[in-house]
Amino acid sequence: MQKAKRKEEYESRIKQALGVLNEVSNDNTTPRNIRRAAKSAMDALQVPGHSMAVRASNAISTLDDISQDPNMPPYTRVKLWNVASILEAIKD
Repeated sequence: MQKAKRKEEYESRIKQALGVLNEVSNDNTTPRNIRRAAKSAMDALQVPGHSMAVRASNAISTLDDISQDPNMPPYTRVKLWNVASILEAIKD
């Protein structure tokens, strides 16, 4: 019972993260390399063969790589930090 509830929560977190990443990847005011990283993090979250925790940590890694980019608008940085914190709660 507990496992199913946790899986549901994780799926909801991933869905939430995908929504924000989709916003960032479609925002034309955001530099192209950052939009590309957001798309890449979205792809990482949707790899079927990996557990949710592995998908989340791969996406976080992608976001960490780009988070120090000096060209990133501050509002985009905040969104990406929020995504990372949403995903950090996902564990195996």
